[in-house]
Amino acid sequence: MKYVVHALFSCENQHAEITNIVKIYIANSFCKEALIEYELALQFLQSYASSADTFKSYRREIERLLQWCWFEQGILLCDLNRFSFELYLKFAFAPPKKFIATKSATRFILAGNKYVANKDWRPYLHRTSKVLNKIGTQRQKSAYQMTPSAKKALFAGASTFFTYLVQESYLKSNPVALIRQKSRYIAKEQHTRVSRKLSDVQWQCVLEAVTEKTKENASFERHLFLISTFYLMGVRISELSATIMHHPVMGDFAADSGDLWWFRVIGKGNKIREIAVPDTMLVALKRYRLWQGLPPLPFRGENTPIIMSYRGNKGLGVRQIRLIIQECFDLAVEKLKQQQQDDAAYDLMAATVHWLRHTAISADVKSRPRHHVRDDAGHDNITTTDRYIDIDREARHKSAKNKRLLPQ
Repeated sequence: MKYVVHALFSCENQHAEITNIVKIYIANSFCKEALIEYELALQFLQSYASSADTFKSYRREIERLLQWCWFEQGILLCDLNRFSFELYLKFAFAPPKKFIATKSATRFILAGNKYVANKDWRPYLHRTSKVLNKIGTQRQKSAYQMTPSAKKALFAGASTFFTYLVQESYLKSNPVALIRQKSRYIAKEQHTRVSRKLSDVQWQCVLEAVTEKTKENASFERHLFLISTFYLMGVRISELSATIMHHPVMGDFAADSGDLWWFRVIGKGNKIREIAVPDTMLVALKRYRLWQGLPPLPFRGENTPIIMSYRGNKGLGVRQIRLIIQECFDLAVEKLKQQQQDDAAYDLMAATVHWLRHTAISADVKSRPRHHVRDDAGHDNITTTDRYIDIDREARHKSAKNKRLLPQ
């Protein structure tokens, strides 16, 4: 069967127009029976609409699976068994070049007044590191490799979807559950650790560079407040960004009866938690609010967006916050280069927003009780928090430092 790239799900919430386009495409390119599976997939995904990250992860895995079943193998999901799913795994871990894109593209685009499939979209995306992008290294499709975390996401997404189909009496069994020795597909680390974080030198440089920039350009007060919030409270970007389901507001900062300040967030799994607000954070909050022309501290029920856009009265989304933090990193990279700290500068080029959370938690575990850090960070298990403790690791490296080729 001739393969034609076509996305199966829209980029945001399901649009009726896009859904109809896809249904016509499936019926014409494969068979009408597949429309039943498409409807089941839509229902499954819509049940995760309130959790943006989970929705996107499951959508990606289901979309890839259906592409392979319908347009590569010419089979339905109900034809899958353990052996055919293992064939899919081999395909997904090393997909043909025609399935791979080297730059991100939306699934559908507006042409005139209606949506059409974006010819540049592909099910798989080969990302090179930010450092290689900055120095102009060209991306090669042949270099695509699925990461261990992506493989775990594949298993998780497919298995959850298959379980749903079993519950809906569409499948008799879950093909993923039938696979034995799943460990041969996913590499396991001896000790999972957190390494993607800023060094003390890098963090200090970021803070100094942004603080200096506020003197030239007052709009960088927002940048300074953002990096302060990430570092002092270890929040996730999703906990600060505005979405359809949630808009973080200034009223989420509040004092209790003991005049202790807390920051209320909605974290992973739609769980609400409170983060202890340190005094330094209150200073940063007051500075930011005064710059905005607001009273120094939030009042109860205040609905001013925490990270307000320059235009209008709306909060910023994930993409906009990422761009702001990247500007902060870029300033620090230039500062490090001026200080002839090239190694630190090139390493900082690879940093993402999430590195700030890792940096914050790593700093916290050095001076605070682990269970306090766990609760503020929103970790379900203390072992997750323990991944940020480097004392044993440093001692192990120290004992190996002076090894010799010849015995003494």
